[in-house]
Amino acid sequence: MGTNRRTFLKVGALGALTLAAGGGLYRYLQPAAKQQRFILDGEAKAVIDAIVPAMLAGALPVDPAQRAAAIAATTGRVHQAILGLPLGAQKEVQDLFGLLALAPARRFLAGVPGSWSSASEGDIGRFLQDWRFHRLGMLQIAYHALHDLVIGAWYADPASWAAIGYPGPMKELS
Repeated sequence: MGTNRRTFLKVGALGALTLAAGGGLYRYLQPAAKQQRFILDGEAKAVIDAIVPAMLAGALPVDPAQRAAAIAATTGRVHQAILGLPLGAQKEVQDLFGLLALAPARRFLAGVPGSWSSASEGDIGRFLQDWRFHRLGMLQIAYHALHDLVIGAWYADPASWAAIGYPGPMKELS
């Protein structure tokens, strides 16, 4: 028995309807996924630890021990800032860090060939500048999110205020 064009189209349409019905039934029977808080796992932490020195170039201490402590403290404050966001925004940030953690995305979107921990500050600086002025608005938004998180976390520390001449909040308001 040979198949003709009409039979092929009928079988294709029936298969598509079956898949659509099965997908709809699956979504109906499965409970809605509960949104979870941001998790700073090893890869997301490596991304933040790599981005902080590139964004704060010149502001970090020169002494290696103090520099490492400042980077770790800033990473912790970035994490706390993300936890203060609504759950939907936390999921978007988690997705961004998940994307940057994937080797192909890291290579093709960020231009970082190896792991984040082995990336040079120059590579990361180029990646940030590329995203800052990228023609795709989504990458510009991602850059600004990273920028605001890191810079906000850095200046949330009173120890960094003196470098910009900020005396701190007025005594009457504290």
